[in-house]
This record gives sequence, C-alpha cells and structure tokens, in this order.
Amino acid sequence: MHPIYTYIRQELSGFYPDAEAAAMAKHILTEKFQLSALDLYAGKDMNFSSENLSEVNDILTRLKSYEPLQYIIGETWFCGFRFKVTPSVLIPRPETAELIDWIVNDNKRCGIHVLDIGTGSGCIPVSLSLMMNSPAVSAWDISEQALSVASENARMNNVDIAFSRVDVLGTDIPDIKTDIIVSNPPYITDSEKTDMEKNVLDWEPDLALFVPDDDPLRFYRRIAEIGLDILNCDGLIYFEINRAYGKETMEMLFSMGYKNIELRKDLSGNDRMIKAVRP
Repeated sequence: MHPIYTYIRQELSGFYPDAEAAAMAKHILTEKFQLSALDLYAGKDMNFSSENLSEVNDILTRLKSYEPLQYIIGETWFCGFRFKVTPSVLIPRPETAELIDWIVNDNKRCGIHVLDIGTGSGCIPVSLSLMMNSPAVSAWDISEQALSVASENARMNNVDIAFSRVDVLGTDIPDIKTDIIVSNPPYITDSEKTDMEKNVLDWEPDLALFVPDDDPLRFYRRIAEIGLDILNCDGLIYFEINRAYGKETMEMLFSMGYKNIELRKDLSGNDRMIKAVRP
C-alpha cells in the first residue's frame, strides 16, 4: 500500500475501527490528492511535498476531533453525483438514496411536479432532477445557509430547482400544487442523543436532526397537513422516518385520511421509508 496511506491508517488507529480508518485513508488520497486507486494498490511511491504532508496532518487533527471527513473535504458523493457539504447541512446517507430509488421507480411519466421539504444539501431534489423523466422540482428549507449550499449543488449538477425559504411549522405556506412531496425531516428524539456517534452529535446541525421526546412526529404531522392542501388528487407523499416510529407514522397518516400507506425497510432491515396517497 501507499506509504502515506499506511501513515494515515496508523494515525487514525485507536480513533476509528480499522476498516473505517482504511476507507478514510483511501478517500483522502483519492478525493483530496487525486491519486488513483491503482496508485494506492500498486504501492507506488509518491513524493508528497511538505505542503501536502502538512495538509494531511491538518486533516488527521480534525479527524481525531471526530469532525466528519465529508465536511473536511467539503464534498461527498450521493446517488452517483457530487455534492458540496458544510456543517450547515446534513451529510447525505445511504438510506436516503434508497428513498430516491423508490420514488424514481414508482414515477416514470414525464413532467411530474416534486417538492422536497427540508432540503438541506439539496441531495434529494438534485438527484430526482437527474434521475426522473424531466420533473419540475421545488425545494424548501428554513435555513438560509442550507439553501445556499443546495443552490450551489443544483448549479454544480446543472439542474434547475425552485428553492424557497419556508418554515413549515409556521403559517406562511406557498400556494402551490405538486404531484409528490418528499421529506427527510428532523426525526431523532432528544433522548436518542446518548446513542449517537460523536461525529454526528458534535458536528452535524441540530436544526436538521432533533425533535422533542414529547412530539417525535411533529414534522411528519405538519407536512402531511400541508400535503392535504397542496398535493394534487392522488398525489404521493414519501417520508424517510425514524425506525422506532414506523407504526405510529402510518397510524398518523391513516387518521388524516391518507390511503395505500406502505412502510418499507432499508437495507439494514430497519423501518425507514413510508409512502402514502393523498385522499
């Protein structure tokens, strides 16, 4: 293996599991320093300049503080597309990509109107814009910083998305009509914080993560209410959910009149996604 690769792994030993440290080493060298995987596996010597080595050490210092590598690099991949990420937005997760696949496979016709609520990095609307058949895509978020990142990601990926600053818990909701609402809203309860990894808890935005213990479905309920007003007849709502509240989320949607409610598990076997049809 590449000596710098070995050095990074050794430095991260004790901070991260070996497999994760190895993946980080490879990611740093391929994404930040543009070495090829072949360079690494062939064990070719690379003469890192003192400047580059200093940069590696800066990255290692930040990793030892459990800052997510995606924030350090400033970019990540999602659904095969490159996205900018900052601490103002959540890092896209593989489970969200599974939700994207469900939506794309369900909706093949041209020109479908899609609204993403709580867009964060914009990974959902950008990916849907690129993977669906000429959709008309809008996205809302309460955070100006998130909307700035999402707008940049739309530009990077050459898609046209209508971004708006909207507080869905407020009363000033845009008067629009859409065929699909998709949302991965805050769903981690305050009491679940103790089970979370430091790199999430200390670095990713609380605004996008947490809900109070006494109202874990706050955002789902409100978005479903909005859906009753803005979804077209037989419009669809797709949620990424807290695995602990699948049954409760389904019951809530049923009580509001939604029909054909479907709960799906992610690849890890956890309840993770729900689809429902507007009444």
